[in-house]
Amino acid sequence: MKRRNFLWFAAALGLSLAGGWALQPQRPLTAQPPLAAQRQTILLVSVAASLQDVMQVIQADFEQAHPEIALNYNFGSSGALQQQIEQGAPVDIFISAGVPQMDALETQGLLQAGSRHDLLGNRLVLIAPNDSTLGLSDFSDLTQASVERISVGEFRSVPAGQYAEQVFTSLDILAALQPKLIFANNVRGVLAAVESGNVDAGVVYATDAAISDRVTVVAIAAADLHKPITYPLAILDDAANPEAAQTFVEYLVSDAARAVFEDFGFTVLD
Repeated sequence: MKRRNFLWFAAALGLSLAGGWALQPQRPLTAQPPLAAQRQTILLVSVAASLQDVMQVIQADFEQAHPEIALNYNFGSSGALQQQIEQGAPVDIFISAGVPQMDALETQGLLQAGSRHDLLGNRLVLIAPNDSTLGLSDFSDLTQASVERISVGEFRSVPAGQYAEQVFTSLDILAALQPKLIFANNVRGVLAAVESGNVDAGVVYATDAAISDRVTVVAIAAADLHKPITYPLAILDDAANPEAAQTFVEYLVSDAARAVFEDFGFTVLD
């Protein structure tokens, strides 16, 4: 009798559980991304800070033309980006604001053979806050006692800073300016320092000055005072996505990209 009651209870419990399961609402299926999105390639591009604004416009245009590829930028000083690559950072393409940084990577065999290309040129300018009353009109004016703080990129790692150092050396004013120099870790840091009025002047690229309405260009460095300002690019030898990288490089030298670069004030190198 006890055994029959047990079997009955077990059967009733089974029906109850089965019914409970049957009444459970179905879990909605997780929405799956479109097939194209599932196959999208993420391209890692390390880019000099002075290219930030123009490359964001390039990104929107490129991804519209190539929805199968998404760009992931890493902006910084060319020297810092070079060091990251040397230390093994995963990068598909490097766009430097200086030749020495690219030369260093090429010497170490870190670039894909034949992929290096000189993409852009620029000009070096002296800027001051819009409300400056110092009357600066030439780089040599920076030696005046009224000029107390000058922002420049780090000489060791920031190409704009290296070009500035060359200008100061060519004009034989570097020693006089050393106590006044305030170093930034990239050229956009220099621009920000001048915009804020924390310094009396700064040295940036013409394209950096052009995006700000808070600074005035007071002088343009003569081309013979510094080495040519060249932005080389290359695909890394261990790029995870070399085919997608080549697609992006080809876009960067296209007429569509050329027009954008020129709109931002860069010189496109043929």
